[in-house]
Amino acid sequence: MKIQNPFRVGLLGALGVLLAIGIGSAITELATILTYVGAAIFLALGLDPLISGLQKRGLPRGLAIVIVLVVVLGALVGIVFAVVPVLVTQTTKLVTDITTAVTKGPSVTEYIAQIQKALGDSVDVQDLINQAVTFLQKNAPAITGGVLSVGFGIVGGVAGALIVIILTLYFAASLETFKRGLYRLVPMTRRAKFADIAEQIFSAVGRYVIGQVALALVNGVLTFVFLTILGTIGAQLPAVFAFIAFLGSLIPLVGTISAAVLIFLGQLLLMPAAQAGAPPVWLVVAIYYLIYMQLEAYVLSPNIMNRAVKVPGVVVVIAALVGGTLLGILGALVAIPVAAAILLIIEQVVVPRQAEL
Repeated sequence: MKIQNPFRVGLLGALGVLLAIGIGSAITELATILTYVGAAIFLALGLDPLISGLQKRGLPRGLAIVIVLVVVLGALVGIVFAVVPVLVTQTTKLVTDITTAVTKGPSVTEYIAQIQKALGDSVDVQDLINQAVTFLQKNAPAITGGVLSVGFGIVGGVAGALIVIILTLYFAASLETFKRGLYRLVPMTRRAKFADIAEQIFSAVGRYVIGQVALALVNGVLTFVFLTILGTIGAQLPAVFAFIAFLGSLIPLVGTISAAVLIFLGQLLLMPAAQAGAPPVWLVVAIYYLIYMQLEAYVLSPNIMNRAVKVPGVVVVIAALVGGTLLGILGALVAIPVAAAILLIIEQVVVPRQAEL
């Protein structure tokens, strides 16, 4: 038996370790780009059911792609010109109202008194405010740096959104070519089965994206209508908070409750003088979201998601928690369709093989 040169073995091992470290570093550096690509593929799969639906009506795929992309881009442009100005106006008003409430002495005193009256004697509001002021004074440099980081993050987020939109258009237009190339990598004897399972997975992802957007639209529209009606007793900025509700509901599991908390706090901060015989706005908002979250959890979400991906509720919760822990918001978004794909593979590949043993 030939004895290996220890130096050569050690050198090859060291080179292998360095190569693994280099690959890991490259993936870390490219994490943002890979996230953009993954999000774009995810959205492109969400558009594919719409394109396939037009194909089933007799339209060529090229024309169906053009129609869907024109409609999507038109909707984005409509949002920019119709919704964004309202959001900017109402957000400016939000900042102005909060600044006014903080800077004017008498209104702050009255505001604190209203909160203290609403909460009762169990909580000392003034003491909490004093603690918050002390904390801000001690951590002012760190907070200032954090604000600057948030500002740069917002700019980077806008640029990233544009990149994702452009990549989504490219992937939507070339999705069939991508699928054919992927299927050709599989041996001919297994290609038909692989293609069938892959098509089911792609279809489930597309239906899931459409279902999640539909759920978010329901929450956003209902929030806007509710706050507009509630404006008779002092509800503030319905468009801003409806947009927050829409964005929150795009995130599975925790998005709706997070948006509800933000909306509740916003109405609490902007609390106007209570009208005679009318309950406080923040209390009505809290009751509404307690009811809506039950409706979404037990009626809307199960009906929409079960039709979209056919994943049991407990698996949805576990998948969203695991995905969110590992990859943040993007992980929470893709966790449910990934879980659907795993269940599909288990059902159509693993279980039949076990039955043959």
